[in-house]
Amino acid sequence: MTTPQILAFAVLAGMMLLFIWGRVRYDLVAILALLAALALGIVEPDDAFSGFSDDIVVIVASALVISAAVERSGVIEAMLSRLAGGTQRLGTQLTVLVGSVTILSALVKNIGALAMMMPAAFQMARKSNSSPSCLLMPMAFGSLLGGLMTLVGTSPNIIVSRVREDMTGEPFSMFDYTPVGLGLAAIGLVFLRFGYRLLPAGRRAAPTLGEALDIEDYATEAEVPANSPLEGRTVAEFRDMVEGEIEVTGIHRYDGRSARPLPDVVINPGDVVTLKGEPDALERAISVAGLELEGQHREAAAGSGSSNVGVIEAVVGRDSVLAGEAAGRIALHDRHGVNLLAVSRSGERIITRLRDIVLAPGDVIVLQGPLEALPARLRDLGCLPLAERQLRLGAARRGLVPIGILAGAMALTATGLVPVAIAFFGAAALIMLAGALPAREAYERIEWPILIMIGALIPVSDSLRTTGATDLIAGWLSSTASSLPAWGAVGLIMVAAMAVTPFLNNAATVLVMAPIAATFAGELGYRPEAFLMATAVGAGCDFLTPIGHQCNTLVMGPGGYRFGDYARLGAPLSLLVVLAGVPLILAVWPLR
Repeated sequence: MTTPQILAFAVLAGMMLLFIWGRVRYDLVAILALLAALALGIVEPDDAFSGFSDDIVVIVASALVISAAVERSGVIEAMLSRLAGGTQRLGTQLTVLVGSVTILSALVKNIGALAMMMPAAFQMARKSNSSPSCLLMPMAFGSLLGGLMTLVGTSPNIIVSRVREDMTGEPFSMFDYTPVGLGLAAIGLVFLRFGYRLLPAGRRAAPTLGEALDIEDYATEAEVPANSPLEGRTVAEFRDMVEGEIEVTGIHRYDGRSARPLPDVVINPGDVVTLKGEPDALERAISVAGLELEGQHREAAAGSGSSNVGVIEAVVGRDSVLAGEAAGRIALHDRHGVNLLAVSRSGERIITRLRDIVLAPGDVIVLQGPLEALPARLRDLGCLPLAERQLRLGAARRGLVPIGILAGAMALTATGLVPVAIAFFGAAALIMLAGALPAREAYERIEWPILIMIGALIPVSDSLRTTGATDLIAGWLSSTASSLPAWGAVGLIMVAAMAVTPFLNNAATVLVMAPIAATFAGELGYRPEAFLMATAVGAGCDFLTPIGHQCNTLVMGPGGYRFGDYARLGAPLSLLVVLAGVPLILAVWPLR
């Protein structure tokens, strides 16, 4: 073993120890590893930042932007609500959520698919009066399994495809991964449907300050446009449409008359309905029924750019200019450039129009206006912003626009007309241009620490190849597997990748293991495809820790999980993947 090889192994070992220790942020660990590799001379200065221009970084960032736009559209929650049928059975909810995130993860980056689905998990957990921890970890594991099914589902698949292209001149196509990935996903879905009972009961995240406010009785109003799904339906039918999550407290006819919101009262086009509920429930009701908030009318009439309009939650101060005034009387929109979207007043049932409500100190309001101007507007009005909460009430909705853009990108990549990085980068740009996601929010939704980690680890991982350490490891594995049958050799590669990935980012694991697997196959006289597939499966299936894959990290806080909780559900699932994955790979990708 040469000195550069020893140094490369030492940097990798130190990096793994820091990941396990967990006291240093994962992106800082990657930066320290890169600096150490530069200082020791195993990474050349000219190659230090090559990882940041890699296609993987572009794909991950673009996919997160696309996923955020799909989440913002509300289409996913509406579809899931219909699929679940309002059920409160935890098992059915788990099947719907895990199955949905598994399928979505085959189409978009798995962390993006998981991020889209998490709000629905919290909504369903409230309905079944269960802990979100019963749903979130199975969903994370489902997203990892779903990512195995296509080229763009997870980063390891993209890297493995590149290694095959370097070796044979032909990369893996979009759906070459599907036979193996689909089989493993089906087995995993059945296991997770019943295996969630292995998780500790009652794990819950600590409530945030925004959640501690527990404001659930907002009143808002919306107009029923022509051709709305609500047209001609009764109040009772409207409540059934939204699963009883909101209450209709007033109906104001287009001719100025008011109607009591009795269950059998019919709602007509042009009516303005006053609704009561928590912000997320109100947003879902407005989306499902195709209603239009008064603020959206005004913004459209003014021609305002929807990508620059946001909402904020605030409390009316004692000396506020709003105290003792009605929004309509002081011309809130004309004089201050903001719209009143909702009001919450403790102990009072609001049935009048929002413009006629006389505001009082202590009222909690939701205002809509230009994002850059909202802080100044609050100061001018004498209102205090509340703890930050994700409010979508009054946000512009573009419905199927991001779904259509994503479908177009997927079609281009599936047919091979456009490389994955360019298709996803272009889709992210189109989404922002179409106003489906404000540029400011797009940048906020990108997981920059993950991109920093990937970019820094690519040259560090490549140092194992440039120093010849990968050839050395391949030789060790070859000697170990010389007496093993073919299935044992493939299984050895899968287990090796699975063993490394909990302590190293999965993309970095493949950067290390894929060249080893290819060399390994060549020395044994086999074709490389089965071994590369085993590497991708092993690296994509980190079910043992919260640090090996960002999907696991994403649910750790919201689910209230501890480090050891992952192995309780993940260890038996990992065993299933190995036992089923090896014969599946050999059946699809013969060795000779």
